[in-house]
Amino acid sequence: MTTTSDASKAPAHKPAGNTKIGEVVILLQRKEGATLDQLVEATGWQKHTVRASLTGLKKKAHAIERSAFEGSSRYAISDAASR
Repeated sequence: MTTTSDASKAPAHKPAGNTKIGEVVILLQRKEGATLDQLVEATGWQKHTVRASLTGLKKKAHAIERSAFEGSSRYAISDAASR
């Protein structure tokens, strides 16, 4: 008889909040989303690394929306993608 752990039941596309990519997802799920500078500050990554992580999230079926806000880009996960 085999048993499955709770960890194996979790969807692979929803990272835990205690990882850097998990923190990125949490920030992007906020109503106002997050700016590139906010994501850099939260992760300690360089800007090009944050942008690459956004591309990686897109490849994992997250719909990342980019909008202009007060002269800077703001990123957010759209409701349709946050299943």
